[in-house]
Amino acid sequence: MLPGRRRKAGISVMLAVLAFSVLAVSSASSASAQSFPDVKPSPQQTAWQDLEFGVILHFSTNTFLDREWGDGTADPKVFNPTEFNPDQWMKAIRDSGAKYVVLVAKHHDGFCLWPTGQTAYSVKNSPWMGGKGDVVGAVAESARKYGLKFGVYLSPWDRHDPRYADSAAYDKYYLAELEELVQNYGNLTEFWLDGAGSAGHVYNFPKIMETLRTYQPNTIVFADTALFEYGDARWVGNESGRVNFENWNVIDRHGYLRWRPVEADTPLRDYHWFWHPNDEKSLKSLDELMNTYELTVGRGAQWMLGVAPDSRGLLPDSDVQRLEELGAALRKRYSDNLALKHLPVNTETAAALDGDPDTFWSAPAGSRHAVLEADFARPVTLDRSVTMEWLNEGQSIQKYAVEAWLDGQWKRIAGGQAIGHKKIDAFPPITTTSVRLNILSSAGVARIREFQLYNTGAPPPR
Repeated sequence: MLPGRRRKAGISVMLAVLAFSVLAVSSASSASAQSFPDVKPSPQQTAWQDLEFGVILHFSTNTFLDREWGDGTADPKVFNPTEFNPDQWMKAIRDSGAKYVVLVAKHHDGFCLWPTGQTAYSVKNSPWMGGKGDVVGAVAESARKYGLKFGVYLSPWDRHDPRYADSAAYDKYYLAELEELVQNYGNLTEFWLDGAGSAGHVYNFPKIMETLRTYQPNTIVFADTALFEYGDARWVGNESGRVNFENWNVIDRHGYLRWRPVEADTPLRDYHWFWHPNDEKSLKSLDELMNTYELTVGRGAQWMLGVAPDSRGLLPDSDVQRLEELGAALRKRYSDNLALKHLPVNTETAAALDGDPDTFWSAPAGSRHAVLEADFARPVTLDRSVTMEWLNEGQSIQKYAVEAWLDGQWKRIAGGQAIGHKKIDAFPPITTTSVRLNILSSAGVARIREFQLYNTGAPPPR
């Protein structure tokens, strides 16, 4: 997949298709100017943002050929996992804390992991299960068995199919493949559009979206920011899985604003997405993964972790262990919410301190500055705060500080210029009897789903 390379290759193609619609939309929007806080998410977007952590699965002919980028010449006969077991994958993924999976159903080499009726280049012509297997179906079933949402990635770039040279013919082919996926595998939580390669091909993105929305109206479409008219979520712009900026969900393209939350993808193993033999040293450490989590989910973004089954059709034992360690570490770090031990407060304030993100506190009507305070009967030691903004009416908070009562006065221990879906603030340990969220500036009435406090013993992310 290699997103850093794919985006550069695909942006010009996307822009060529969308240039006219961008101008039309921009002209229309100029008549009724928007500001960032005016733009609101759809219910589907807020539900997707609550998932927070997903996994993308790469498993295809590349797995058997020690490749990252297939050229479309691999013989289907190389695809022959001997111990294919998606339940093993899904148990490890669930245990990691992830809430959804996206399967690469067709990568750039054009090989299809379901018995498509559109090409012979698929699992139906592999020796696996005598050509009767369906990876997409098996993975979708297993994901739901383990309580995980399911989505698919269908590469527009196809290095195998000869129809790719003819835009009209290939569009028909791609749309037929898409129809199979969106009609036959249940509700799809996410659909990935990848702009890699393309070699000058201009895709019919409006028709792709029309087809998808006909059958899957609630699916979140992930795409590069350049495809802002049709995407629902945007790429972070790097492969590190980190958000390197104050995160607002609304983006500006050509003067037109849309709600486009960030998804940050990174592989479990350094530098590649498919499994490779003799590669144990590339597995990321638990500390690195925890650090990345706090710089992704902790900055209001989705974290998409790349996981790859091996040539047996199993996740390597070391990968399973690391995923289980990750889930255990996340649960341990964020299990003891000290805010739950606060002294009695009014019902409204309690809604932000109750550990339940389905309730929220609202600042006074018409206010642009407000304070949310938690007091304790005895001193507590803290090194993290977790704040969640209620986003249904848009993202409002523009400047805030987390403050503690220290040495007879309020002292700032953390803060920033955006909260969004979730903000994790780490700071050197302090001991106090009172902590407050001081909303210094908001574009509208501030609403806080959660204000949580932890003593993790972990160093700040770097």
